[in-house]
Amino acid sequence: MHAYRSHTCGELRPSDAGKTVRLSGWVHRKRDHGGLLFVDLRDNYGLTQVVVAPSSAAFAAAERVRAESVIQIDGKVVERTAETINPNLPTGGIEVQSSALEVLGAAEELPLPVFGEPDYPEDIRLKYRFLDLRREKLHKSILLRSQVIASLRRRMIDQDFVEFQTPILTASSPEGARDFLVPSRLHPGKFYALPQAPQQFKQLLMVAGFDKYFQIAPCFRDEDARADRSPGEFYQLDFEMSFVTQEDVFNAIEPVLAGVFEEFGEGKKVTKAGEFPRIPYAEAISKYGSDKPDLRNPLILQDVSEHFRGGGFGLFAKILDKAGNAVWAVPAPAGGSRAFCDKMNSWAQSEGQPGLGYIFWRDGEEGGAGPIAKNIGPEKVEAIRTQLGLKAGDAAFFVAGDPKVFYKFAGLARTKVAGELNLIAQDEFKFCWIVDFPMYEWNEDEKRIDFSHNPFSMPKYDHAAFLKLDASDADEILGITAFQYDIVCNGVELSSGAIRNHKPEIMIKAFGIAGHAPEFVEEKFGGMLNAFRYGAPPHGGSAPGVDRIVMLLAGVDNIREVIVFPFNQQAQDLMMNAPGEVMPKQLKELHLRVVEPAKT
Repeated sequence: MHAYRSHTCGELRPSDAGKTVRLSGWVHRKRDHGGLLFVDLRDNYGLTQVVVAPSSAAFAAAERVRAESVIQIDGKVVERTAETINPNLPTGGIEVQSSALEVLGAAEELPLPVFGEPDYPEDIRLKYRFLDLRREKLHKSILLRSQVIASLRRRMIDQDFVEFQTPILTASSPEGARDFLVPSRLHPGKFYALPQAPQQFKQLLMVAGFDKYFQIAPCFRDEDARADRSPGEFYQLDFEMSFVTQEDVFNAIEPVLAGVFEEFGEGKKVTKAGEFPRIPYAEAISKYGSDKPDLRNPLILQDVSEHFRGGGFGLFAKILDKAGNAVWAVPAPAGGSRAFCDKMNSWAQSEGQPGLGYIFWRDGEEGGAGPIAKNIGPEKVEAIRTQLGLKAGDAAFFVAGDPKVFYKFAGLARTKVAGELNLIAQDEFKFCWIVDFPMYEWNEDEKRIDFSHNPFSMPKYDHAAFLKLDASDADEILGITAFQYDIVCNGVELSSGAIRNHKPEIMIKAFGIAGHAPEFVEEKFGGMLNAFRYGAPPHGGSAPGVDRIVMLLAGVDNIREVIVFPFNQQAQDLMMNAPGEVMPKQLKELHLRVVEPAKT
């Protein structure tokens, strides 16, 4: 027999009854039933119930062994009686009567429980992550992550994409998030940077003629943590294609994403490949108050400004006197009660807003109810109800001001209303593309035009006309969109992508419009720019986030639940005590010294 096991703890079935077996694993749980000891033995593959009788040579050791100790048992497989079968366990039709038990690795008293899924402080969970990973739900999510990555890789290879590994030590980029810098020992005073993404390298691979590239790529950004973003590092399915239009990119990645979600979505409905809606950025903002809309939410924001112009409700009328301002409505089917409207108003105040105006409709009150309804009169109330397609028992909430300022709050209100009224479908994954992002935006702090998103995108504008733009064309420039797109699923942005700006003169002009001199572009992006001067194909791609894909499939809200060894929200690894101090000798080799922050 094998030194440690003849079978795994998830393998034995009633057909194995009568066999003498050896199992090894962790003591998941131990129970004393009138002298008989029952040990649930767990390994990576499952759980088997082991029975130890007082007459067994294993009994004394089984009595002493602690939970989570690693043990090896020898015994005989016995089929359970009908009344003791556990239908919730794959091995629930058998148990193993133990004749010998050896402790392979004793466990001390546990700092956190492994049995069950109790809500435990995150700092303890991260400090003892190796124990936390033994818990069933987290263990399952991490295995799911591995399976998803394997599926993504297989699907990309099946489409003739070729996998490459790009450098981890590279040059610092002035755009995007903060870099993680690595000091050079051989070049004092100079630094490498960990890549925020393989952006330039994958474009250079297209210039090199490789046509279709992909990589499960590690990316490093010195950003603050969020529920859907891990500080420090993350992984993405990075890919790039040559001689493609935007639609070619969409057609390549939609079957990959739809296929993975169908494979691991446990029967939930998934948007079919070829049917991902294309939503222009401006439309997404006006309809959903977000550039990452959750399409499971049926509510659509609507501009109802015309019903408030010229008086009635003085506050909104005054707001509308200023050019560019608007009043948007959030419909609330079945939200037509004062209690619900007051609840939403209180929520708005908790979000730092002065409140949330509303009208609600009840049977017998055709003119609507609430302060706004009383001010604007039944005719305008009826016009609003008709526009929004509402009826008695429904409500509408209103946000007023400059849409560029309030649209995010309007989007939050849309999500809050739908959540409170249980309108968001929970049994599907709804994908969409957000397209036509603005190429530029106005930087109010610096009073200049700046890039809105990705500086390497190709402007969606006649190239000859683009080269002729100057400072006097500010309004025209701010209206330019880019061949730039995001993939969104259930309100989660999975990736950004673009058809790339592969023409040197267009790239220099694009950066010039954003206030960067040609010398700056040559210095910071000279490698890629120089490559483009030797024949660059039209190319584009995207990079769906692996962590976020798994987070959606695992049904968890926190990205740390699908990362094996994550940082905490302060970008610390509590298990390995990173970041930490280093020896003076190491600093000296790197020509560095630590300057302590000033005390306040």
